[in-house]
Amino acid sequence: MRAISATQRICGRCRLHAQTTSPPIAVVSPTAINLHALTTRPRNPATHQTRRFTQRPSLASSPPSSSSSAAAEANAAPKTAPSPPQTLYSFFPQTLPDGPPPGGHFPINLRSLRAEFLRLQSRHHPDLHPASSKPQAEATSAAVNDAYKTLSNPLLRAQYLLSLQGVDVANDETLKVEEPELLMVVLEAHETIEEARSPADLDALTAENEERIRRCEEVLEEAFREHDLERAKREAVRLRYWVNVRGAVSDWEEGKPAVLQH
Repeated sequence: MRAISATQRICGRCRLHAQTTSPPIAVVSPTAINLHALTTRPRNPATHQTRRFTQRPSLASSPPSSSSSAAAEANAAPKTAPSPPQTLYSFFPQTLPDGPPPGGHFPINLRSLRAEFLRLQSRHHPDLHPASSKPQAEATSAAVNDAYKTLSNPLLRAQYLLSLQGVDVANDETLKVEEPELLMVVLEAHETIEEARSPADLDALTAENEERIRRCEEVLEEAFREHDLERAKREAVRLRYWVNVRGAVSDWEEGKPAVLQH
């Protein structure tokens, strides 16, 4: 007896139903398989994102360095003119580096002051500058002249320093020294100048008067250092007498009357 398979046991009607309801099997060609997709690992999104943000920035987008920014700001900033001297002492930084009292001294080395004055004048003389800068040179030269004239004279120097403190001694004609001894010395100096017949007759008076001026400068040095303006004011008035005697001796001519201003 011949063996019957399981398929043969199914009746023809059932076999027909199975053939019509089963889905067709798709046949995949070996050439259609993407071998690169099977052998390549997928990218890590986080790693890819990090690499994208850590790329080296281009030179065009790099921020400017601090030095280049500072240089650009310096070039863009408007250039301002140098500030004027704060005091007359500022014109002579080599002779008067410490400035006016109390930082500096009241007595001044007049030889050093004149040497620096001549150097400044040779530098700022208007004839040495082109026409475009000549007005500025003339103004500077005049200011240097005024500073030298004031600081080289102890009386004008004292009056100037007091004016910086708001004390006007130069224009106050009522300020006088009520000292009989001082007035007597001034009268004797006047007689000596009147009676002189030659410059040699005034040598002793000149030496005595210069010593009085030196002592006044010492008193003013101490007064300005201690900021004793009242004492400095009194000594400036006293100094005015001795400076006037010096001027009368300097202007002496035989037969010319001596004039002492008080």
